Amino acid sequence: MERMSIGGTSGYTDLAALPPLVADAVRLAADLGFDKSCRPEQGRLLHALAAGAPQSIGETGTGCGVGLAWLAGGRRDGVHIVSVERDGRLVDHVRRLFADVPDVEIVHGDWTSAYAHGPFDLLVLDGGGNAKGGGAADPVRLLHPGGVLVVDDFTPATKWPPTHSGRPDEARLHWLRHPELAAIEVRLAPDLASVVATRRW
Repeated sequence: MERMSIGGTSGYTDLAALPPLVADAVRLAADLGFDKSCRPEQGRLLHALAAGAPQSIGETGTGCGVGLAWLAGGRRDGVHIVSVERDGRLVDHVRRLFADVPDVEIVHGDWTSAYAHGPFDLLVLDGGGNAKGGGAADPVRLLHPGGVLVVDDFTPATKWPPTHSGRPDEARLHWLRHPELAAIEVRLAPDLASVVATRRW
């Protein structure tokens, strides 16, 4: 079973009536040939979860800002968003795209740069810190108690334990079994799932 979904940007090809900022970010991604944007199903989940964040939202892996646009459109007024991206070229483009959007900060750096801006009420790990072949973010340092963590881009599990390339999917299991989190896998499409977790009090 593959762990990652691909073709995120192209998933918007036939969709109409997107939020304007999401549509602008999708166009930017298409213009730059960037096809790793969060899929529409993920975007709608982020939009809904952002509405519950009282003060702060974090994201690793800005990309071309598609997920960030879903988050910004769903949050309450005054909620600050920090999105971290290691590709300086993408940072420049997305900063221009969000120049007139209040309370959005795009940070150039790897995922660990998020530590300097947390803890958050909602944290989306989509570009590092997600335990997929690299380090795993510390939810105690990055989330307020009761804060929500989202790890995107899994294919839905069909058995236990979930597998990746014929072996237990250690990245997914890391979050589902984390002692500081109450976590569940949420199926968003036949080929797409996210892990959603709440930091325990």
